[in-house]
Order: sequence, then C-alpha cells, then structure tokens
Amino acid sequence: MSESLQTYEAVRSYLYGLRHRGALYGVDRMREFIRHLGHPEKAYPVVHVAGTNGKGSTCAMLESIFRQAGLKTGLFTSPHLVHQGERVQVNRKILTREEVMEYTRRLKPIAEAIEKEHTDHHPSFFEFMTGMAFLRFAEEQVDIGIFETGLGGRLDATNVLNPEVSVITSISLDHTDILGDTLEAIAAEKAGIIKPGKPVIMGLLPLEAEKVIETVAKERNCQLYKVADAFGTDETNCPITCLSGDYQRRNAATATLVARVLADQFGITENHIRDGLLNVNWAGRWERHQLMDRSIILDATHNPEGAIHLERNLQAFVRERGYKPVILTGTLGLTRARALIPVVCRYASEIHLLEPHQPRACSFDELESEIPSTFDGPFFRSKVKDLFPSPGVCTVGQPNSGLVATGSIYLIGEIMEALYHDVPVGEQVLQD
Repeated sequence: MSESLQTYEAVRSYLYGLRHRGALYGVDRMREFIRHLGHPEKAYPVVHVAGTNGKGSTCAMLESIFRQAGLKTGLFTSPHLVHQGERVQVNRKILTREEVMEYTRRLKPIAEAIEKEHTDHHPSFFEFMTGMAFLRFAEEQVDIGIFETGLGGRLDATNVLNPEVSVITSISLDHTDILGDTLEAIAAEKAGIIKPGKPVIMGLLPLEAEKVIETVAKERNCQLYKVADAFGTDETNCPITCLSGDYQRRNAATATLVARVLADQFGITENHIRDGLLNVNWAGRWERHQLMDRSIILDATHNPEGAIHLERNLQAFVRERGYKPVILTGTLGLTRARALIPVVCRYASEIHLLEPHQPRACSFDELESEIPSTFDGPFFRSKVKDLFPSPGVCTVGQPNSGLVATGSIYLIGEIMEALYHDVPVGEQVLQD
C-alpha cells in the first residue's frame, strides 16, 4: 500500500498531477502498464466504441441491453460529469471515493516501477483510469465490458483491447489539431480500433468517412454491418429509445446492430434490445430536470455536428411550447463556439454566457464575438455559482419558464454539481 495516499484529498492531488503526464502519445505506454497488471483486460469479452459523437450514448444503450439480458456489465466512459467514479461502472454502480482510493494505492507503486524502467512511461491520468477499469471489471468478473475511446481510436489508450465487435458511431470535424482536418483523416484515426477478423458496426457516416471505414474493414477481413443498410438514413425508421432527440435513434440503431451481431454469443433477444433501449439512462443529453419553480434541460453539445442536433431540439422546443427559452451556454475552443453560438442565438430569448472551469474554455470575449448582430435579445456574462446558488434553485428566467443549458460537457457537469450538491464535489479538476 502507498503510505502517502491516506486521504481522498491526497489521492485527488496525486491523480491531478497525472494530467500533466502524457508527452508520449500512443499505446506503447498502455501496453506496458497492462503487462505489469497481468493483462486483466483479457478476462472478459469487450465491445469497443469510437466516434465523434454518440459513442457515450451508444455505450449506455449497449450496457442497458446487456443488463436486460441478465449479463453483468462493465462500462467505461469519459469524461465524468460530477463524480470521477462515473468513468468506471459495474452494473451502473460507480466507483466510490473509497474504491478510487484503494485502486490508486494499488496502482501507484506499479506506475512508479514502470517509470523507473522507462522515464517517459509513467501512465497518464486517462491511462491510469483505463487500467483501473480493466482491473475492476476483471475482479468483478463482468460478463462483458463496454469501452468508449477517449480521443480518436488508433492511438487511444483503450486500443490495447481485442474486442468482440468494433463500433464507429459517427464522424465529423472535431479535435482537428490532433486527428486531422478532413473527414477522411479523422475516419482513419477512428478506424484504428478495427481488429483483424472482428465484426465492425458502422453508424450513419458521411460518404467520405464511410469509404475509409469500408476500406479498413476489407483490408482486415472484417464483416461490416451498416446502420444505413439495416434501417436506412431516416431517423424515423430507427429504433425508439427513451433518450430524447432524433439523433438518439441513430445511436439506438447502432446499438441494436451490435446486440444482434452478439445475440447468439450472449443470449440476447429482440425483447432485451427493445427493453434496454426504453430503459437506458445517460445524463446530460437533452435531459430534463425539475427545479423548485422551473425546469431546465441539460444538453452537452460540444462540436459542430452536435450543434446541428441541438438546432433540431431547439426548433422542437419552440414549436411545442410556443416561446423561446433562456439559454445558458459555454464551450471549449473557438471552432466549437462558432458552430454553437449562432444556433443558440436563433432560439434564445436571452443568453447567459459561461466559462467552464477548463484551461481550453472560451473566454467571454470569444463567446461574445460569435454573437451575430441579428440577435436582438439580452446577453450576460454569468457564473454557475451565481445562477445556481443552492441545490434546486436557479436565479434566471421566470417561474414555470423553460431553461436550456448547452455546450461543453464539462459545463453541464458543473451545473449538475451546483443543482444537486450543497458542498462542491471538487472532482471537475480530474478531467482529461
């Protein structure tokens, strides 16, 4: 046991320090880490999910379907909204602080031993959490693990897995500084998770990206299953899910294809698929919350493709309710702001700009610079703690009015923390 990690504050400080590791980009360091762990990732079958958007929702849908079939599930996703333990769940039970402490104490000496052998090979924060998931799922003896990639696919820490099925949910322009500035380049990075001879499930992709996935699947002798072939390209033909938004039906179609491919292996029926999709829980995606005297919708919209789906949801909001909502928004990166803010302005009665507590957050000046001159409503520079001074209380809008908070998933997490916790949880610092 590591003697220096006797409190959660000490563990959090140690993990926070790992965020600054990572100059060595790729999977070599992760391969070394899992070798020292004894390859726990080989103890259970895995579904591996990559994509620009929808991968978290698709993972949650798959987890729900598998659990409906009586399987014990492991779910690894990122980032977390409020609690770090959300990243590593067994049957949707998150890691407690005590469990995070215990795993950190166990893994820290291993990480330090690796660093002694190779200076640049100490695991980064994300690699540390990935290793924690591998280990917990093995020790919990899950029947299946569902893993979401962190960034890209080819060089992501999760790409040490050898999955039963590889899944590509969507492709659009995001993280272009790392993954490339064309759909083809980004698709090639995501296709890096495709393993020889293993089935591939492909969501509704742009033609340029689809061709890349097809080529890689053929080169690696993989059977390719397409949502377009099974359900067409119209969301109304896709399976129904309890998650709001037409785009979630696309994700439901992707999850359905995965479940059907694995049906014989895991005893999954069409009833399991239907019930799983109707009972899935995935926070912060056009999710309605009732406050003391008003309601708010929380929706993570963090890139240009997401902004397209946001516009559809806002159109439906205005059409159904007959008025424009008050919108709270903030994001990371000017490219995302340029896609997000004009959409917000088309449907907001007033806007509250927010700066997420992340190094890459857009400043107020940057957010304001994207507000078009045609917007005739008021806009304000605000802070989450002022808008949500105590649990269940919001200081903007009118009683019984509708609010929408949208933008960075980190911002949505900050708002959820303010809505439900008297004392800050303090785990927003533990983000990638």
